[in-house]
Amino acid sequence: MNHFSRLSLLSLSLTLAACSVLDGDKIDYKSASKKGTSLEVPPDLTQLSRETRYAVPGSAVSASSFQLGQVSQTVPTATASTTMGDVRIERAGNQRWLVINRPADLLWEPVRDFWQENGFLLAMDQANLGIMETDWAENRAKIPQDFIRNTLGKVLDSLYSTGERDKFRTRLERNASGGTDIFISHRGMIEVYNSNDKDSTVWQPRPADPELEAEFLRRLMVKLGVSQEQSKALLAAGANPSSSRATAINGQPVVQIDDGFDRAWRRVGLSLDRTGFTVEDRDRAKGIYFVRYVAPSADKAEPGFLGKLFGGSKAAEGPLKYRIAVVSQGTSTTVSVLDANGRPDTSANAQRIVNVIAADLK
Repeated sequence: MNHFSRLSLLSLSLTLAACSVLDGDKIDYKSASKKGTSLEVPPDLTQLSRETRYAVPGSAVSASSFQLGQVSQTVPTATASTTMGDVRIERAGNQRWLVINRPADLLWEPVRDFWQENGFLLAMDQANLGIMETDWAENRAKIPQDFIRNTLGKVLDSLYSTGERDKFRTRLERNASGGTDIFISHRGMIEVYNSNDKDSTVWQPRPADPELEAEFLRRLMVKLGVSQEQSKALLAAGANPSSSRATAINGQPVVQIDDGFDRAWRRVGLSLDRTGFTVEDRDRAKGIYFVRYVAPSADKAEPGFLGKLFGGSKAAEGPLKYRIAVVSQGTSTTVSVLDANGRPDTSANAQRIVNVIAADLK
């Protein structure tokens, strides 16, 4: 049965039932590469260099030059607090991340096992970078369990598709206390018709889902020893309020964040992961993320750099290198865009980058 027949069956099913992603923990992922060829990754999302090992805060060391043996593996003993054991969750707006009082080396294998246990294949698994990324996968639990589906059972399981794909990036980064911060960022695509005749489809980016990120953080807490009840209580904890806004200083576009450096650094890094930038390197001591960015084509018919994940024409320009500077004074932080040589950038691309970061930080 062809793709459009499957769409027809799915449309009929959707008229009979609906399914919420997180309602009743309805998550059942199957990696796309289990059924066929892995989905292509565009040139601007190629793998990073292999010399990095979990960026370390508080010292003048860049990710590309840091070696694991230079850092003490001593981890402070957990103290009585509002955390569950040695795990706590931090939150700012719709962003969340875990802070764990264990060294990154002891967490890598459990985190890898966690994603595999949840039905994912890993497209990137680089402990020297502190980054792992899943392959594109489909949440099969979003397919309605209606009369037709229950009758046909698993015999015709491959005929059903949600028309959505998800992938998740996990980044482990050592913090100043010797523990580890864990960030999970989501990226999604959706299949849509590209003509009025509905005779062909294309894949387009869809917004990141903070609730999916939160649910997988909660599940990871359980994997690391927190009970189901405790993980739900931690996830429901209130956010630490902070605000951010795009503005300009002396003609240069910037993002103003009402947070000190530590928190702002974490939030900007998570935004870059979530919005699809390629972070080539980072130097926390200098407050610099080294990123690659592909500018959208002037031709509106041309897909953006995310659109190329599932095919499409090449972008008008190749990847451009920038530096994202995070500079704090007290409890206020300014995020700006520098060119590849470290000079302030006032171009249209810099304005776009600032707007993307500001929008995600809200």
